[in-house]
Amino acid sequence: MKAILFIAWRYVRSKSSQNVINIINRMSIFVLIIGGASLMIVLAGFSGLRTFSMSFSNFFDPDLKIFPKIGKTFVLTPELQQLLDQDPTVAHYSKVLEERVFLNSRGKNYIAYIKGVDEQYPKVNAVDSILVISPKDWLLSEDYVVVGNSIAETLNLGLFTSTTPLQIIVPKAGKGSITNTTTPYREETVLLSDYYQVTEDLDSKYVFATLPLAQRLNGLSENEVSAIELKLSKGISTKKAKEQLQALLGNSFVVKDRMELNEDLYKMFQTENLATYLIFTLVLIVALFNLVGAIIMMILDKRKNLYTLFALGMTQKQLRSIFFLQGTIVTLLGAVGGVALGLGIAWLQKIYPMLYINPNASVPIAYPMDIRLPEIVVVFFTILILGIGASAIGASRTKIKGL
Repeated sequence: MKAILFIAWRYVRSKSSQNVINIINRMSIFVLIIGGASLMIVLAGFSGLRTFSMSFSNFFDPDLKIFPKIGKTFVLTPELQQLLDQDPTVAHYSKVLEERVFLNSRGKNYIAYIKGVDEQYPKVNAVDSILVISPKDWLLSEDYVVVGNSIAETLNLGLFTSTTPLQIIVPKAGKGSITNTTTPYREETVLLSDYYQVTEDLDSKYVFATLPLAQRLNGLSENEVSAIELKLSKGISTKKAKEQLQALLGNSFVVKDRMELNEDLYKMFQTENLATYLIFTLVLIVALFNLVGAIIMMILDKRKNLYTLFALGMTQKQLRSIFFLQGTIVTLLGAVGGVALGLGIAWLQKIYPMLYINPNASVPIAYPMDIRLPEIVVVFFTILILGIGASAIGASRTKIKGL
């Protein structure tokens, strides 16, 4: 085996008497390196884009969120509150109430979601990172709310001014006839204390208010909420904390982590990532025909040597092994070189940005790159497995009778 490996390595390093074979051999390694680097860069780019996109939703999505299994709201009992207070995995928790509402300001209308929160909400979510006017002052009261930038612009809302009041309207639930003295909706008129700015979709979604104000608009009692948002203690595994909490709460509640709260977005990124991987894998398969051709050309070039080795006692299987190992060594060099080159370019983009998502913006955002070990392993073994298959195909053409 050592002799076969030595001969294979010598064929990789040695130059052929025919220049065209040398060119084909170099091209086979070069194509593998470029193909591997391209796949590595694309996967790192998609990981970075996924992390970048999900970072915006993290402003509103806690580590864990508790929902009722049936219905839209539930009553936060003293027993449940005590369970959360005594759970060492929970650093902070906030009671929230979300419902769709109709907004009106001086004849302009808008449909959004009201999100009633308690005083613990800023400890659970990083609201100080998204407020525009007063990042450190989360001012919510019976008279003041915080809205998204898109909502404020659409309704032309001013800050702390009664000249642009915001009317929040929620239709009353239930059926039956309504008398002249009964209105079919509940309403509150408030002012704007600040607005948040994250992304266009999120900026057009929420009106933040106090929990009592949201409960009053929806006709709910003091302890009725739609969810409880949790911030876990440092060093706590989200998966383990979720499993433990679900076991404690029983079947009446559903506990979701951040990934499950954005399930559709995660699925979209995974689908795009898989499609891109398959496309670039197909490109690699086509590129590996160079390796098959290089092995066949090497077989034809070394046929005199093969006669000598055959005369010295080598079997046809051992002769095939020489060229199979030659192709495997070339594949290994291409895989290592491709991954290294891809990682180098991704690292340079991350540290010294060359490409930008919006190069003409006042504050250009560099195209994100996220280098992860799973992607490195996937790229390396994809090249290696495909290269070994190509080597086996090329080596199968070694037939002593035809030489």
